Amino acid sequence: MAQIKVPLKKVTDLPLDVVPVYMTEGSAGADLIAAIPAPVILEPGQYRLIDTGIAIALPPGYEAQVRPRSGLAAKHGITCLNTPGTIDADYRGEIKVILINHGQQPFTIQPGERIAQLVIAPVVQGQWVITDELPQTERGTGGFGHTGR
Repeated sequence: MAQIKVPLKKVTDLPLDVVPVYMTEGSAGADLIAAIPAPVILEPGQYRLIDTGIAIALPPGYEAQVRPRSGLAAKHGITCLNTPGTIDADYRGEIKVILINHGQQPFTIQPGERIAQLVIAPVVQGQWVITDELPQTERGTGGFGHTGR
């Protein structure tokens, strides 16, 4: 598995291990934790911005994506509101996660609980070329369910 060095700064005084952890050798995402001083209750339909206690310095040409944890979504209806959330290479503030409760019951987020995943990915920026015509394709302008449900 390819790796890059990513400087990480702990930005919380809480006595938590905030370093993201890859749970298996083949994991694409490293788990982010809730760096909160006390439990937070998310009522059904409610969303909250949750601190992770870290800031990172990605190298140029990379981004980090904040993604939901499948277990929280499948078992409790807890997911990230803006998925994926993008952390740009030039951002140096604390990474935070917007969690929402789509479930039927209140959900308690515990300090140190794994709440999301962080995936590092290369970035390619587009160079926009203004044109009057686009090349034709078989699909054309079909979208939003044009091939079925």
